[in-house]
Amino acid sequence: MSKFISIKLWIAVSTLALLAACAQPVKHTNYTAFKNSRPRSILVLPPTNETSDVNATNGMLSQMTMPLAEAGYYVVPVAVMDETFKENGLTTPNDIQATSPAKLREIFGADAALYSNVSQYGTVYRVLDSATIVTASAKLVDLKTGAVLWQGMASANSNEGNNNSGGGLIGMLVTAAIKQIANSLTDRSHDIAGVTSYRLLHAGPPSGLLYGPHSPKYGTD
Repeated sequence: MSKFISIKLWIAVSTLALLAACAQPVKHTNYTAFKNSRPRSILVLPPTNETSDVNATNGMLSQMTMPLAEAGYYVVPVAVMDETFKENGLTTPNDIQATSPAKLREIFGADAALYSNVSQYGTVYRVLDSATIVTASAKLVDLKTGAVLWQGMASANSNEGNNNSGGGLIGMLVTAAIKQIANSLTDRSHDIAGVTSYRLLHAGPPSGLLYGPHSPKYGTD
């Protein structure tokens, strides 16, 4: 009987915890500055890299222009951005992001710049599992005023939706080892970076970017 009561108590506590989590208010972004600025063109700067993977900056940068273009913005081509900075002696993300907004506007003529940082990038191996994780944050800055128009953070990992409960301990160890090898051979981080980029730079409230002028939804948000 006591065991039955304990199970009922556990179910009740779990249900209350779930309801409490669902009741958490959705965080809504303040779009006042964004709506006042209404940028039409965006310069995507190379992300700074906090990880030990030297590919993090380029891996993330290569995925960031597509969601912005699909959101309705003109995006300065990455090749143009990269070559221009090289001609001016700037080759590292930290030095590039330290350039003043006024100077960036003078050089590229863009309305806004996207500053970003990669805090996780690569495959993490644990005893019973292995996952490729990419986490990044970003902010959109008005190059005319220097004001922050929007900021956000997103993450994605290769284990989302997976259920590794079957196969016992040996099966879990083998699966983890196989995933580790597969992720390393196929550069899974690049693919996961694409998911992170879309989550980070999608358009639409309550937390995404506003739709750009080339989107049919422009002005509806």
